Amino acid sequence: MRHQGVRQVVVVTGATGGIGRATARRFARRGAAVALLARGDAGLKAAAEDVEALGGTALPIEVDVADHRQVDAAASRVEDELGAIDVWVNDAFTSVFAPFMEIGPEEFRRVTEVTYLGYVYGTRAALDRMLPRDRGAIVQVGSALAYRGIPLQSAYCGAKHAVQGFNESLRTELMHDKSNVHVTMVQMPAVNTPQFDWVLSRLGRHAQPVPPIYQPEIAARAVMYAADHPKRREYWVGASTVGTLIADKFAPGLLDRYLARTGYDSQQTSQPRNPRQPRNLWEPADENTDFGAHGDFDDRSTSRAPQLWASHHHGLLAAAAGAALAALAAGATYARRR
Repeated sequence: MRHQGVRQVVVVTGATGGIGRATARRFARRGAAVALLARGDAGLKAAAEDVEALGGTALPIEVDVADHRQVDAAASRVEDELGAIDVWVNDAFTSVFAPFMEIGPEEFRRVTEVTYLGYVYGTRAALDRMLPRDRGAIVQVGSALAYRGIPLQSAYCGAKHAVQGFNESLRTELMHDKSNVHVTMVQMPAVNTPQFDWVLSRLGRHAQPVPPIYQPEIAARAVMYAADHPKRREYWVGASTVGTLIADKFAPGLLDRYLARTGYDSQQTSQPRNPRQPRNLWEPADENTDFGAHGDFDDRSTSRAPQLWASHHHGLLAAAAGAALAALAAGATYARRR
C-alpha cells in the first residue's frame, strides 16, 4: 500500500474506542489522513484530536454503519475532502451480553446489522471506489469468535461468523477477477476495550474479556500490518487465538464442554454490574463522554504478544523449520551411512 512519500488515506469504522481508536492513532503516526467513522460527538472530537496531535489529518464523520446510505455518503465525503481511499478498516460493532433467550429479536437484529452488515456496507462502499482504480486494501477486524462461538455472546458470535464467510467469498471473487484490490481479516483475542463499560448486559456481574487480555495497541499493530500486506487471507493475533482455533479445529466437542463449564464465570468479574452503565446498542455511549481506547483492565492486560511476530513472519519461520528438518534428515542419513 502506498505510504512512503505519499499521504495515505485510511477509513476506520468504530474509530472512537478500543481497537478502532488505537488503529486510527497508529495510522496517524505515519502521517496518514484518517477518516473516523463512528457515532458520538465526544468520542469523535477526541479521536480527531488524537490523530491531529500525532501528525495525521483527521476527518470525523458521524455515521451509523447499519445504514448503507450513511456509509456510502461518508465514503464519498472522504474522497471529496481527503482523496482516494487506500485502506478501509471495518471495526464498528455492538453486542449484547446475555443468554440467547434473554436477547430480544430486535436487539439481535441490531447487533447483526451493525456487526455484520456494517462490514458488508463498508466493504461495498470501499469497493465501489477501489475497483475502478484497481488498488486498495480492506481489513476486516475479526475475532477468534469468528470461528468459535461462546456462551452469552450468541448475537456477536453469529455476526462474526457471518463476516468470516462473507470475507472468504469476496476474497475468492477478487482472486478470480485478478483484482489488485485485496481483502484480509485479522482474528483478535480478548482485548482491553471500553465495550465492557457500555455494552448492553443482562449479566449479574460486570462483563469482562476472557483472559488473557491484550491491549488494543497490539491489535492496532496487527491491523496496520494487514493493511500493508493484504494478500494474506488472515492473521491470528495472540497465543490465545491460536490455541482456541486449533482446539476448535481438532476437538470442538471437548471445547463445547469446557466452555459450558467455564464460559459464564470467565466473562464476568467478581463485581456486580452497574445498572446505570451506558448502553450503546441503540444510542452512542460516547455522546458526551470520551472513553478512549482502553477499558478497565489495564492492570490485567499485556502489551506484549510474541505470537504476533510469528504471525507476521510465517514465511521466515516456515523456511527455518524446513531448514531444520533438512538438517535433521541429513544428520540421520549421515548416521546411517556410518
